[in-house]
Formats: sequence, structure tokens, C-alpha cells
Amino acid sequence: MRFLRDNGLTIVLAAVSLMTVIAMILTGWQVSNHELTEHGASPMTLGAYAVSGQFLSALFENWESEFLQMSAYVMLTAFLFQRGSSESRDPDEEAPQDEDPAKHADDPEAPWPVRAGGMIRSLYSYSLGLSLAALFLVSFLLHLRYSAEADNAQSALHGQPPAGVLEHLGSAQFWFESFQNWQSEFLSTAVLVVLSIFLRFKGSPESKPVAAPHSQTGG
Repeated sequence: MRFLRDNGLTIVLAAVSLMTVIAMILTGWQVSNHELTEHGASPMTLGAYAVSGQFLSALFENWESEFLQMSAYVMLTAFLFQRGSSESRDPDEEAPQDEDPAKHADDPEAPWPVRAGGMIRSLYSYSLGLSLAALFLVSFLLHLRYSAEADNAQSALHGQPPAGVLEHLGSAQFWFESFQNWQSEFLSTAVLVVLSIFLRFKGSPESKPVAAPHSQTGG
């Protein structure tokens, strides 16, 4: 089917994401109930675990780092370069992405914000990075909320008083959860940028052509 061919990448990634979230729920549920029984508490149902702070904190903790990495990458690649990388614009040449969209204000095939002009066009010009940054912020706040809930559940198991969300925001535990993911995201992106200078993957738009010289920048 043409629909599957044209949208296969999104479909596969969405399916894998769903499967891994389900696997995360099932395995996390077992881990959580094992811990609860060790403390003499009643185990949770699968449904209760799926909406618990323990699961949602871990979920949004990962989403937060992914959206941070993607938003930062989109923004940084707009003005920083890595010569030879397929992930970078060529520092010696003008890129199509730098073209003034106002030149296409009368193009019927241009997206409507381009044709609308003004502030709408200006916002649309940076909409990808802004949207990813907004998703990062939402994920960060949800991670904070449910991390505080999960931490309070742990405190209750040990007979300790609960802490507020703002207090949790200043805790080492919350920032450890964030930084342990942030560092891996930026590291993996840097590795991709550098490896794409020297290595190839035939057929992938993330790679330069196999026969391209190492000095060639951009895919």
C-alpha cells in the first residue's frame, strides 16, 4: 500500500514506542510490587501502577531528555558546523534553509504561514525548534510532578514525611534523574555527528553517499 510506503518510518517508530512502553509497564510493575512486598505493603494492580508516580516519573524523565536533545540539536545546527559530518551544513556554502521565506509569499504550494506573512511567518520559521522546546518543558514539568509523587511514596514506605513539589525541585534526587539522561543524549548525538564524517550507511539520509570524501559536509 502506498500509505504504508509513504509513512513507514513513522508507523514503525510509533509501533516500537508503544511496544516498549507496554514492556516498561509490565517489567516496572513487577519490580515495584517486589519492593512493596519487601516492605510489607500490598502489591499494586497493573492499572494502578500504570498511573503511579513511579511509572510516570520514569516515562516523562526519558521523554524530557529526548525532547531536550532534539530541540537543542535543531537549534544548534542552525548556526554551528562540523566539517565533514552528514549532520551539519557546509560552513562554506549557503544552505537552502537560510533562504528568506518571504520570497515564497505568493507560492500557492508554500505552507500557509509562509503565505500569511508577518509574525505568523516569523514564528513558523522557527516552529520546529520551538515545538520541541515546548515538549521538553511539558515533559520536564510532568517529570517533576510525578517524581515528587514517587519520592513521597518511597518516603511513606520508610515512615518519612512527604515533600512538596518545589522542595523536590531543589533536591539532588530530581536533578540526578534528569542529568543521568541528559548526558547520554548529548553524548550519543556528538558520536553520531563525528562518526558520520568517516562512516557510511548506504540508503540512509543520515549518511553521506558511500563514495563521498570525508571532507564533504552534509548528506
